[in-house]
Amino acid sequence: MATVALWLITISSDQPIDDIATRLTAEGLTIREVLKEIGCITGTADDATAQRLKKVKGVVDIAPDMQIDLGPPEADQTW
Repeated sequence: MATVALWLITISSDQPIDDIATRLTAEGLTIREVLKEIGCITGTADDATAQRLKKVKGVVDIAPDMQIDLGPPEADQTW
């Protein structure tokens, strides 16, 4: 069974983000958020689907989501 992960997709600004989101959904992405202000879409998909999404017109980059722990306030280390 394929592992589903959260992906961050950077899109180009030369076409409406909603149109790109529709194409990504058609290719198998389950959209979580459309962040119009920063030109990014987040969603879940397996690795094979993520590879297909790279070929969707309007996609500039696709990267897996990474957990970041900033630690407690006043901590010496944040990463």
